Amino acid sequence: MIKTVIIGVGNCASSFVQGLEHYKSNPKNGGMVTPVINGYSASTIEIVGAIDVDHRLVGKDVSEAIFSGSNSASKFCDVSPLGVKVVKGNVLDGVASHMSESFQVKESQESVNVADYMESVEAECAICYLPVGSEHAAKFYAEECLKTKVSFINAIPVFICSTPEWDEKFKSAGVPCAGDDIKSQFGATYLNRVLVESLVKRGFHIDDLYQLNVGGNTDFENMLDENRLESKRISKTKAVTSLYERNGKKIPALRIGPSDYVPHLGDTKICYINVNGTQFGDVPFELELKLKVQDSPNSAGIMIDVVRYVRVARDKGMSGTILAISAFGFKHPIQNFGEQEIIENLEQFLD
Repeated sequence: MIKTVIIGVGNCASSFVQGLEHYKSNPKNGGMVTPVINGYSASTIEIVGAIDVDHRLVGKDVSEAIFSGSNSASKFCDVSPLGVKVVKGNVLDGVASHMSESFQVKESQESVNVADYMESVEAECAICYLPVGSEHAAKFYAEECLKTKVSFINAIPVFICSTPEWDEKFKSAGVPCAGDDIKSQFGATYLNRVLVESLVKRGFHIDDLYQLNVGGNTDFENMLDENRLESKRISKTKAVTSLYERNGKKIPALRIGPSDYVPHLGDTKICYINVNGTQFGDVPFELELKLKVQDSPNSAGIMIDVVRYVRVARDKGMSGTILAISAFGFKHPIQNFGEQEIIENLEQFLD
């Protein structure tokens, strides 16, 4: 089993845990990118620990906590009790000032010693699902993973696994890590990358591009604070501009990033992409596209793959940032590749 701790029991964690239960009971159902990775199926992932700061989640079994508090992710599977209760972690900058109602913290609740907790549950992998902008909190948990030799998977746009400094830290500790900022199975960033890559390869010239995202979950509410949004914009923008850089093309005028919080949308995310440019004969073209998805399930399938890939890296004795995994599953890896190269690199990684 792949003993996994979840840091931040929000909407993404809800879909992740539901997905494990769903595919345990329905292993042949479609929807996953890779059903089995080197013998590891979804059912080989075991949740052994969960950390949050919201008093409405702390103390509850994970199976109940994922549907509690402000979580709005779609319920697509009943989850049996896991026998794992959510413990309180360190708040640090994990809660934005305008989110006191969505993330309700009780100062009287004592925080666990995270390193001791990781060791007590015999964790080998931890997923960082903290809110966007949790710079100090994410790095704190990364350090706790280093202390306990736990693989760190960073689902948020705080630049840890994509920096040489942290890559070296995890190499020195003999521990693999992967990140940063989870790239959904078929989300706005992936779709934008595929579009741009295709247009560039087919000889089209792009003059300008924008990608606007709106949603109604706590992730979008959290990002109303522009001070917490800088790394998110960098992450989403770099995922697209890297394709121009690799092809020696001039980067066009563009705007990519979260745009607004629309509460009644719940966990629904809507993406609008607009591309203007010229085709053969300098004739103008315009592409207008809308994508509507359930945000949290869209990332959960990729995370189930990433956890299993990281276990394979541990099996191989690898350490530091695992490039093939990071480029596959995240918007801001330490090095970007085209989507076809990503698949080829993963195949080589598994050999």
